[in-house]
Amino acid sequence: MIQNPGFLLTVLAFVAVIGPLVFVHELGHYLVGRWFGVKAEAFSIGFGPELAAWVDKRGTRWRIGALPLGGYVRFKGDMNAASQTDPAWLQLPPSERAESFPAKPLWQKAAIVAAGPFINFLFAILILSAFAFVYGESRTPAVAGKVQVGSAAAEAGIQAGDRILSLNGREMTTFDDLRLYAQIRPGEPVTMVIERSGKTIEKQGRVGAVQEQDGFGNRFKVGRLGIAPAQPVIEPVELWRAPAVALKQTGQIIRTMVETLGQILGGGRSVKELGGPLKIAEVSGQAATLGVESFVFFMALISINLGFINLLPIPMLDGGHLLFYGVEAIQRRPVSARVQEWAYRSGLAVLLAMMMLVTFNDLSSFGLWERLSGLIG
Repeated sequence: MIQNPGFLLTVLAFVAVIGPLVFVHELGHYLVGRWFGVKAEAFSIGFGPELAAWVDKRGTRWRIGALPLGGYVRFKGDMNAASQTDPAWLQLPPSERAESFPAKPLWQKAAIVAAGPFINFLFAILILSAFAFVYGESRTPAVAGKVQVGSAAAEAGIQAGDRILSLNGREMTTFDDLRLYAQIRPGEPVTMVIERSGKTIEKQGRVGAVQEQDGFGNRFKVGRLGIAPAQPVIEPVELWRAPAVALKQTGQIIRTMVETLGQILGGGRSVKELGGPLKIAEVSGQAATLGVESFVFFMALISINLGFINLLPIPMLDGGHLLFYGVEAIQRRPVSARVQEWAYRSGLAVLLAMMMLVTFNDLSSFGLWERLSGLIG
């Protein structure tokens, strides 16, 4: 079994993952804002007390905070790091008012806000493009090479040589499609449409559920059909086609995130599966012990995760701002200051509650509560 990384390696790996991704995210806001002529007053990586800071020739204060859990760009006209509009921007001289964020057209403000998540997705696509170019693309057909005795597939009547055409109406092109669909649906009923000897047959079954453990001692439940692929097929990927392959993979990852989140909200999965900064730190350290390739691939996954989370329609996140801009575009006037204030406070409460929940889950996964109960007992 692979040993868990030491504390120092875990901390360094966490900073090496989160730091660049936060910087990339905020850089997207900064560059598009600068493109549209908006002055950035502060660019911060991390929160809390300043560890280092400097002011560039444009008057932007670049700072590094002690808590590397996020960052922000505060543009002229912003009241705080959450980009709430400062009413005092209207009293600025015309030249300064012109370079403030609230003075810009709605589409430009939306573009500045969306640039952060967009560049996170772009960063991940660049990494996945490189992996596709170097290692090729898996195109193993969705055919059952072997069927495990007593498995979910065997109980549904699947035989070796069957081509799985769809699961619950979703088309299955490659074996990876089968794996990705089944692994997040342990125990769920499934309708399988297969092709056998030129005939289309419909089978009813249920995705198997197995308890697995990775090389670091982490236990988790995954869905399995119980079939093995035929001969693996890896197609070389030309450089020009690599971004398209990476874009497809990114879409698959985002869809899995959406479906998993829907399962949690719908009660199909436990909220205990949500992880937070401590879990990311732990897995960062684990990925670092597996080599540079695993670590870089993990960065791509976290970058996609960061972009996706920031697009959620929660006030204080980029998605919340975009939601307000969408409402403004429809009603032809900004959302009232009172509604925005209420929404931001509610959004802050939601984010704090989520942070407490995932931190509780992280500490639970480390066995803290069991140890404390043992001490009390």
